[in-house]
Amino acid sequence: MKKVYFILIVFLLASCNSGRTYFPKELEPIEIEIVRFDNAVMNVRAESAMDDIRLLYEEYPDFMPRFTEDILGIPSYDTAYLAEQLPKFLEDTLYGFHATNLREKEMFSDITDIKQEIDGAFTKIHYLFSELPIPMIYFFVSGFNSSIMFVDDDIAVGADMYLGSDYEFYNRVVYDYQKITMRKECIPADVVSAYLFRNLTYTSKDTRLLDQMIYRGKIMYLLSQVLPDEPNYEIMGYTEAQWDWCEKYEKQIWERVMDKKDLFKTESLVLTSYLNDGPFTSEVSQDAPSRLGTWLGWRITESYMEHNKDVTMQQLMADGDAQKILEMSFYRP
Repeated sequence: MKKVYFILIVFLLASCNSGRTYFPKELEPIEIEIVRFDNAVMNVRAESAMDDIRLLYEEYPDFMPRFTEDILGIPSYDTAYLAEQLPKFLEDTLYGFHATNLREKEMFSDITDIKQEIDGAFTKIHYLFSELPIPMIYFFVSGFNSSIMFVDDDIAVGADMYLGSDYEFYNRVVYDYQKITMRKECIPADVVSAYLFRNLTYTSKDTRLLDQMIYRGKIMYLLSQVLPDEPNYEIMGYTEAQWDWCEKYEKQIWERVMDKKDLFKTESLVLTSYLNDGPFTSEVSQDAPSRLGTWLGWRITESYMEHNKDVTMQQLMADGDAQKILEMSFYRP
């Protein structure tokens, strides 16, 4: 079953990130099923690979084909070749997969804290948007291929991409700025944000920077409400120092955006600079962290909801009028 309800009553605190409360004190919690495919696949042995793989297909009929094709790059029907290659993948020393898998198994032997935070977030999401599907979550080892991927309505977490920013093998596969979120603590925010972006889609008819900013900012604002114990900088995927820099120079950032009239631009280079991950936001400053457009969108959305207390979360997420949200936010950093 994907959804389990308890008779227990839990008390959910209002988010410390906002003066508004969107949830009653009593909610019936939802427990998300986390499937430990990572542990199962690491049990495959060369001497029994064909039988082990057959068992994986039986126990994980939805996920095993996706893992085989998307992560290993092997046709799911070619079990003979898979039986040859999967043990090599698990035992590889050239690319560090063997050591990585052992570290993943040890680091994620207990995921109680991750599960509790995800359960709490989906309890709140279900209260606000009961029509959205409740996913299962698979943990898997990706060979440094994927952090988050979807399997129909379910979510898969490449746990080997969350072994700590200082993990030595990451130096071979990612840039330094990408390591910020490659920590175990980042999994709840990554899972829930991916889910929200997938299920609460972009509704504006325009593709201006303003519209993109507000859409992403709304998702970040909602994320901060359903993960109230996460610091804002963690939700944003920043370091604390990066968040502090944005707050310190918020007025100057906004003035620069306005002076350049970037809000109403649609050029891909401008959108990429403000919205995509990278070492910095080039349109503002090489000292500015990336995705500054999303950060500004979050600030505007927060101001909008504080100044318009009659607007519900559901109404906010359905509203594609970014111009109205900006004007009625009275955002003045």
